[in-house]
Amino acid sequence: MENKKQSGSLNRRDLLKVITAAPAAAMVVPGLAGESAVAAQESGGGYQPKFFNTHEYQTVTVLSDWIIPADEHSGSATQAGVPEFMDDWLNAEEAGGGPPRHHRRVSATMGTEALGSLTWIDMECNRLHGNDFVDCSRDQQKQILDRIAYPGKAAPEDVNAAAAFSRVRDLVLGGYFSSKMGIEYLPYLGNHYVEQWNGCPEPDLERLGVSYSEDWRNWKSTDD
Repeated sequence: MENKKQSGSLNRRDLLKVITAAPAAAMVVPGLAGESAVAAQESGGGYQPKFFNTHEYQTVTVLSDWIIPADEHSGSATQAGVPEFMDDWLNAEEAGGGPPRHHRRVSATMGTEALGSLTWIDMECNRLHGNDFVDCSRDQQKQILDRIAYPGKAAPEDVNAAAAFSRVRDLVLGGYFSSKMGIEYLPYLGNHYVEQWNGCPEPDLERLGVSYSEDWRNWKSTDD
């Protein structure tokens, strides 16, 4: 699949806004996406999914690049190893107490919701276009995703599907922005040692409508 910027998809600024609403569970495995991709490359073979079956994994791969396509600043979700991240994460959730793969309908885990979203997308694609999502044209894929990409705008009959798709999007965002590629895109510089703390810059204090007390200023002057 070509990783080109796709018309109609969210831009990076939109994605960063979505991140602030993503559940913490989707965001707490720094580097896992990249590690899985590197491991697959070093083994000399393609990644073998453990949670998704082959068709589900293909669907996740296509969906990931719809959610985060490559642009002039950074690579796509699949280039960052996001499908591998998602498979690893959901497999670990299952191993840690989630429902067994063949009993996945009994518990509304993140994996259950993600799988439900993939099933709904395929069912709608087959109903409307006679093909699974991965075999539909770009325009047909966009038609389906436009219905569920924004939960607040979804039609009443699509509300549940939109909520389930949000889980898929959360996982894609969590995987991408915890990968090496995603961290470099932000960029996240980490904690840096400073020899002296001079307080918050005055323009920022004014913008926030706060100020340091005179006691603090007097103490800072004495300390200098």
